[in-house]
Amino acid sequence: MKRAFFSLALVLAVTVGAPAQEVQRHGLVFEQWVRDTFFDGYKPASYTQRWDIPASANRAHGGIPVNPKAVKYGTPVDLGDALRQYAIDEPFLLIIGFWRQDGDVKRIVSIIAPEISPALWRKLWGPVTSADLLRLDALIKDTGPSVEETRRRALQMKNSPPFSEAIIQVNPKIDNHGQRRLQCSLRFRDVFTHLAPGTDPEPQAHPALFGVEYPGPIASKPRALKQP
Repeated sequence: MKRAFFSLALVLAVTVGAPAQEVQRHGLVFEQWVRDTFFDGYKPASYTQRWDIPASANRAHGGIPVNPKAVKYGTPVDLGDALRQYAIDEPFLLIIGFWRQDGDVKRIVSIIAPEISPALWRKLWGPVTSADLLRLDALIKDTGPSVEETRRRALQMKNSPPFSEAIIQVNPKIDNHGQRRLQCSLRFRDVFTHLAPGTDPEPQAHPALFGVEYPGPIASKPRALKQP
């Protein structure tokens, strides 16, 4: 009970007084709650480090690395850079807090924390090899063709074998502002089918992690649509 009360204070402290950043704040709030409540307040040295919470900071939940994420309920789970994700060869915990928008707050409606083995991770990639990813990545970063042509080629490759045969989805990010990245994700249903089989994907009455109920909600307004 003490932990839950402390976490509620944390949520309020982080969310109050920063309306300009509320749209992005929910992910940081959830991740900080996870770190403070279960991993002794671990603070990442860099937000580009391989694991959000390294194995050395996980003393109570298996001694393996941990990546917490806050994701809109029903949408794919963004995993990050495809090449970095493909290179994972150790077990890890993927903690996902699914949220729904409720007015000007986001409510965590489901939490899962599957432990993912290297064998399962490789199965999710299916027949995709590192060479396949490097070819697609090189295509995306080739600035010779137009942005439209690069998008067309990348989409064609994404929708063809071996990528079309994998459970993990590759997501080329290409725009007119210089963005040239290859990300990857898992579809919502695939998360429950492959990472948490037997877990009900429906929202939970009292979302909790390791027996501690999430204190939410999080002050976070809906994302405003950009005007053309």
